[in-house]
Amino acid sequence: MKKYFLNSIIMIIDVLLLIALFYLALYVRVALNQYELPSFSRLEVADFSFVIFIIFALMHYEKIYSLRYDFWQETFKVFKSLILAYFIVLALLMLSKFSLDYSRLFISLYFILAFLLLPIGKRIAKRVIYNFPFFKKRVLVIGDREKKEIIKKELNDNWYLGMAYSHKNYDSVIIASQGMNLDELNAEIDSYLKTQSSVYIVPYVTGINFANSNIMEYSNIRINTLQIENKLLIKRNILLKSVFELLAVIFILPIFILLHLIISIIIKLDSNGPIFFKQHRLGKNNNDFVCYKYRTMYKDSDTLLQEYLTKHPEEIEYYAKYHKYINDPRITKVGHFLRVSSLDELAQIINVLKGEMSLVGPRPYMLCELEKLAHYQHFILRVKPGITGLWQVSGRNELTFKERKELEVWYIKNWSLWADFVILVKTIKVVLSKVGAK
Repeated sequence: MKKYFLNSIIMIIDVLLLIALFYLALYVRVALNQYELPSFSRLEVADFSFVIFIIFALMHYEKIYSLRYDFWQETFKVFKSLILAYFIVLALLMLSKFSLDYSRLFISLYFILAFLLLPIGKRIAKRVIYNFPFFKKRVLVIGDREKKEIIKKELNDNWYLGMAYSHKNYDSVIIASQGMNLDELNAEIDSYLKTQSSVYIVPYVTGINFANSNIMEYSNIRINTLQIENKLLIKRNILLKSVFELLAVIFILPIFILLHLIISIIIKLDSNGPIFFKQHRLGKNNNDFVCYKYRTMYKDSDTLLQEYLTKHPEEIEYYAKYHKYINDPRITKVGHFLRVSSLDELAQIINVLKGEMSLVGPRPYMLCELEKLAHYQHFILRVKPGITGLWQVSGRNELTFKERKELEVWYIKNWSLWADFVILVKTIKVVLSKVGAK
């Protein structure tokens, strides 16, 4: 009963948001009448109700109202619904005699505003709704201890899911299958399905994003197969990623030029030395290239480091594990800010323009780290390194070198254009939060 009540509330809120977007689009379109645009006949919301219905129906088809997705997965499904709805609406108007009664500019404006504001509106609404414990879904997690703790933490930390761990009086069950044999897993599934309408299984294989896999059914023998691909080695994906990043670079180039001038000036004012730090790094197909960064160290940095390590030998052990120092005496005052904010890596836009790097990808590893990549190099060095990547937005300061490599491989095997978009957005958030922390 609680599930249907909550779903009804979210559906009503979404319809109200779509109606509010209609009036906002109407306000903006009327304000644009002062410019030399085609004449616009005011619409009533009733005249636009079929558009709202199409969007709502498509979101319902994407199971937004029956399953609890995290923010990014739900936003992806909202975007899919809006894109499909936009083309359906245009096709219906084109094929009907009512096409002249509707402004294509107004319709386009409505969908642009929906893209920008609907996910934000849904996020605010869920923030309010899930503040009430009554609406939270109570979830029991069983199985592998390590995975169980990870899932419990996510359920309790990710408020957008509207879930909370509970070992009794639960509404649903998640089974972490790692370490279970087949008979044990089937027994657990059957046991909980006796009292629960649905059970969620965390697959034993954790290096694959099954949400992007194709499930094939062989009905005669009652067997399913999952198609697994190395996403970033497929030619069409490489082309799609290249086009997306080219457009993104063109968009940010004016901002980069302005920031480059500012950063160059403050580096020169802070200490003697060049603006750029250049170092050979490992690139695609194990071809090394000159990687650019803004200089963050003093000119006599090697001497400073040796003196420091002599006094602090514990730093040598720390570097062996994390490939960085706790306190690096080589870093200038401006350099510290550039590193904390990750602005030192902004110079790698030059490498992107030269075709040596991508905006998003594995980090550009140093030449001396080739052997440390071990068998991971066969994945990591098959693609261009990136200015930012999954490990940078996944708590990079707390990750070991091994965990970094595992994230890099996960990104490559499970790449999607949406994943790149999410990483870029999260990178902006990470950079701004670090700048704010300063």
